[in-house]
Amino acid sequence: MRASRNDIISHIANAIEHLYTQTERKRIARMVAAHLTGEDETKFIVEPNEIIDIDIEQAIEELAQGRPIQYIIGKTEFCGEEFIVREGALIPRPETEELVIWARDEATEFIQPKILDLCTGSGCIAISLKRLIPQAIVTAIDLSSDALAIAQENAHKLNTPIEFIQDDVLQGVQKLSGKEFDIIVSNPPYIPSSEREAMHINVIEYEPNMALFVDDNDPLIFYREIARSARSMLSTQGSLLFEIHELLANQTLQMLQAEGFEVSLRHDFLSKPRMICCKKKV
Repeated sequence: MRASRNDIISHIANAIEHLYTQTERKRIARMVAAHLTGEDETKFIVEPNEIIDIDIEQAIEELAQGRPIQYIIGKTEFCGEEFIVREGALIPRPETEELVIWARDEATEFIQPKILDLCTGSGCIAISLKRLIPQAIVTAIDLSSDALAIAQENAHKLNTPIEFIQDDVLQGVQKLSGKEFDIIVSNPPYIPSSEREAMHINVIEYEPNMALFVDDNDPLIFYREIARSARSMLSTQGSLLFEIHELLANQTLQMLQAEGFEVSLRHDFLSKPRMICCKKKV
């Protein structure tokens, strides 16, 4: 396609108007156009009338089918770093950055904190914490071999040493038996399956279901099993931190209290109850 940058953006935005708001369409259009041309996104704002060549149709077809822009361009930003993303691992969300910052603050209590990230996915939490706390010793767990491969690529790309282990948090993380950690953090699957149909196609058709959904009959299964493992794995003054489902905040808090933890709840930048920090009762 040979056209002005402005016409290219309009062409892409029009193709995805059935999926996104006007603001989202323009943002996505600039992202994919910049990726395909190798130009900075600001070029499409400050020099909109310049005529350029771009091969855009394949990307437009994928976008129109609902494939996330992050998977199309193969990357996303998280905590100021560029992470590799593709099918097989959840796309990092901005609200999860707040969980990372809370975990970092909790880790300041320790000279060389031992950190465990459960359900690591792309590795964004584990890698970000290691980069924020270079002296930390960080271990990351996931059951998915696809997710671990992506996480390892990210750790290598960002030159960040992390120990990655394939294990099942629902089976007690048996490979870590006898080990102790000062910070345990997790963004586990927490969306009840009944909410699936109300979600956007770019999530339910492309992102890994195993990283998203839980059975309606036991939506807190990951939190409960991780909390029980944390009883023995968490150091005396350590912290267990979760990202949570906003609609299950009170239920999650009460369950964790019943499991023997003192619990603090925080809201995210959208004022939604989204994070919990637990400490073992003294």
